[in-house]
Amino acid sequence: MMAKFWNFVLLQVGWFACVIGAANQEVFWPVIGSFFYVIFHIWRSPLPVIELKLLIKAVVLGVSADTLVANLGFLYFQDAWPSAYLSPIWMWALWALVASTVNGSLSWLKGKPILGAVLGAIFGPMSYEAGIHMGAGAWGPNGQLGGLIAIAIVWAIAIPLFFYWVEAPTNHSLLKKM
Repeated sequence: MMAKFWNFVLLQVGWFACVIGAANQEVFWPVIGSFFYVIFHIWRSPLPVIELKLLIKAVVLGVSADTLVANLGFLYFQDAWPSAYLSPIWMWALWALVASTVNGSLSWLKGKPILGAVLGAIFGPMSYEAGIHMGAGAWGPNGQLGGLIAIAIVWAIAIPLFFYWVEAPTNHSLLKKM
């Protein structure tokens, strides 16, 4: 129970650090801190290989989705390192932090893909909106409403997908035993 509490707290700390860092174009330490936490999280995981695979898939999905949303003109990120054409590294850290909650503070969502999709569609855009208000980005020329809808779709897919990625290896290994 305490591990889930700290998992939630460190997600929030990492989120604020990365967003404030991006707003001030000082993301180096927040990103390093987030990645050290993610490494520690994987090391402490009962199934580190599955956890690592989940985090890699989540970051690839996140980079792809945020890059697409930004390149479609819905979103602009501050501190765009490593490239103006990719989502920034601080967003990569945030995707990894969120994925670290799947077997932690969000584990109560296992087996509830509809609820996960609904919560992702609500809280994903709220998080981006909060980050924008804090100065970590801006809505692009194609507008806030389109951006919010695109992000809602991404997160409505992402949350259930994260749980599928965690549960799928278990299901496949059970099938092999039968």
